[in-house]
Amino acid sequence: MSDSSVSPMSSTASIVAALRAAGCVFAEDEARLLVSTAVDPAELAAMVDRRVAGLPLEHVLGWAEFRGLRIAVDPGVFVPRRRTGFLVEQAVALARPGAVVVDLCCGSGALGAAVTAEVAGVEVYAADIDPAAVRCARRNIAADRVYEGDLYEPLPTPLCGRIDVLIANTPYVPTDDIQLLPSEARIHEPRVALDGGSDGLDVQRRVAAAAPGWLAPGGGLLVETSERQTALTVEVFRAAGLRTRVVESEELYATVVIGTRVDG
Repeated sequence: MSDSSVSPMSSTASIVAALRAAGCVFAEDEARLLVSTAVDPAELAAMVDRRVAGLPLEHVLGWAEFRGLRIAVDPGVFVPRRRTGFLVEQAVALARPGAVVVDLCCGSGALGAAVTAEVAGVEVYAADIDPAAVRCARRNIAADRVYEGDLYEPLPTPLCGRIDVLIANTPYVPTDDIQLLPSEARIHEPRVALDGGSDGLDVQRRVAAAAPGWLAPGGGLLVETSERQTALTVEVFRAAGLRTRVVESEELYATVVIGTRVDG
């Protein structure tokens, strides 16, 4: 073990000290989670070592708390952010019992799992291009409804024109800004889940352009974006023929753009 590691018999106080020395802002909270998750002192010591080495807490624990759910999150898979709960909130507001919901660029499947838990009888499908994410999502959503491939390509053809709520938490960090991200994200999360191209909107453009063909009449496409990218995202949605509106949460510092398929 490194000098900063914790022996299996270490106290919670020494774990907190090690985490704080490593720069963990919420060291006390993290220590409690590590202690409650580890099955024995040896595993606890190994988990603390991994966290001190810089792995995201969720990758160390093997799960992330998201809208009251414990979502399985494997190493190398994008960690669902608290602010993305606002995207789920908007999707839940649009979904009705029995609605067809698709979680595109699903990562761990946290969004689809949350909608499933919060709206009775929804029919949830998910897709991601990253094989590791797909394996993880199949632990959080019905495995036979999680598909591997590029955006819409792997989805069952009968979903065309039937999707009531299309959630697409696409990557939207501009390529040149990747270097500015915290090391936990930059080093330990897949670049494909972060890098949105030169202006951050490359994947959003592709999702929006094809959305009208997949959405049911009156169905909605929802994406998360940044405040400074909102106007561009709105332009992208309108260019695809979607009626567009923006909703924001000051508390979560979250912005969601919603585009509705309008026929006629």
